[in-house]
Amino acid sequence: MLIDKAQDPIGSALLDYFQTTENAPITVKMDIADDDTLSPSYFFRTYDECPELEQLAMQNAKGKVLDVGAGAGSHSLYLQEKGLNVTAIDVSPNSVEVMKKRGLRNVQLIDYYDFQDGSFDTLLLLMNGIGLVKTLEGFDKFFTHAKKLLAPDGQILLDSSDLIYMFEEEDGSYLIDMNGKYHGEVEFNLSYKGISGEPFNWLYVAEELLQDAADANGFDCEIIKQGPHYDYLAKLTFKGSE
Repeated sequence: MLIDKAQDPIGSALLDYFQTTENAPITVKMDIADDDTLSPSYFFRTYDECPELEQLAMQNAKGKVLDVGAGAGSHSLYLQEKGLNVTAIDVSPNSVEVMKKRGLRNVQLIDYYDFQDGSFDTLLLLMNGIGLVKTLEGFDKFFTHAKKLLAPDGQILLDSSDLIYMFEEEDGSYLIDMNGKYHGEVEFNLSYKGISGEPFNWLYVAEELLQDAADANGFDCEIIKQGPHYDYLAKLTFKGSE
């Protein structure tokens, strides 16, 4: 679902930063932790400024690339400069405007589930872009659509993390309601300079649960590298394709 331009805090912040370099923070409210802030400049990182997992993802991207939830387009710009055929999509109208102004040749304001052009060699979902599935139950819908977008030997590259560390007690145990929702299913509400977005759900998924979901939907899931804090980069391919 597309974001209304008047309720687009991230996109508004990115547009302001692009036009003026004003780095006013985005306020991040979530249901599992205290309020936090996010700097718009973080979306404009160069390749050298990106975390190692994102750099590896860009190194492993190949062929025709679909950058899902591309934000300010930094990953797409790097790949475009490398000569790859990149399509960047986002549901934020202001973010799409920023990407066009930054020189990306193929940008679309569209939801992943509405995008129909197929035969991509790489689906790229960085900065926990896989969160768009919202819940563990959302993986089936995600993979069903991914099969329509991927070439037969295509790949999905994504990073995510297990938020289990946020529930760790001093004695090393974890305070989690086993009868409640999965601890990586988070509700967010963002705001920027009085612009408030609609609350939305986002998923952070542990490696083994991603692998289970991939396997159930006909994909192999390889963990390319683990990060320093429960984070990881994964490559998913059709079973038997490699």
